[in-house]
Amino acid sequence: MRKNVVITGASAGIGAAFARLYAEKGHDLVLTARREDRLREQADRLSQEYGVEVMVVPLDLALPTASTRLLSRIEEAGKHVDVLINNAGYGLPGTFLNTSWDDQKDFLQVMLHAPTELCHRVLPGMAERKYGRMINVASLAGLTPGSKGHTLYGAVKSALIKLSESLNAETEGTGIHVTALCPGLTYSEFHDVNGQRDRLSNLPQYMWQQADEVVEAAYYAVEVNRAVLVTGSVNKMLAATAQVMPGPIARQIMKAQSKRFRQAD
Repeated sequence: MRKNVVITGASAGIGAAFARLYAEKGHDLVLTARREDRLREQADRLSQEYGVEVMVVPLDLALPTASTRLLSRIEEAGKHVDVLINNAGYGLPGTFLNTSWDDQKDFLQVMLHAPTELCHRVLPGMAERKYGRMINVASLAGLTPGSKGHTLYGAVKSALIKLSESLNAETEGTGIHVTALCPGLTYSEFHDVNGQRDRLSNLPQYMWQQADEVVEAAYYAVEVNRAVLVTGSVNKMLAATAQVMPGPIARQIMKAQSKRFRQAD
């Protein structure tokens, strides 16, 4: 029986790669993002190529009612959520001082409140059916010291990692698997949207991964119920180093290196 897979931020990058992977595996999709035209193009392509049903729900997760509206649309269509992939996200350049609270509030809504609410709302149905998969797209930034600039990004990603770890423990043995996906630099539109492409293009190629390889690793990780997945050998090394290095030293290194990949002005 085909599963229903809900993917936020599905119009490009990692979200689009998740859509392709699950369509290849024969699952029906519910895709949501702000750009309806991109979603519909993707839905038509995946439906024709893989013979799956693709439902499009254009939404802006910055709106507090968006999560409820998304799940209501799914319910109205006679569907439920077997797989939830919380992928929607962006970076907010600048420091806490020189950004507005409205921008920071929207950032928290999209990046933390919406995925947490979706997890909470779909969990009872998954428990009742004794099957569920959740992938929360976090980041290597959630496992390393805070940087100068993009102030809440690492904090939110760290929260998603802890949320996933706790849910993974709480649902053990229920048929529900929960994984926090922690990629590093990944080729996508993410860095174009937040204006960091030029800054990051100077970083070595070995630090980058393709979205498809990140997504494939995440799929297998959630199937074996791995609580946290860091993708890529370089990222694994950086995460491990951050865990064992004395805090003051790690923070000094991050301060010195932040300008290479964060806008802090």
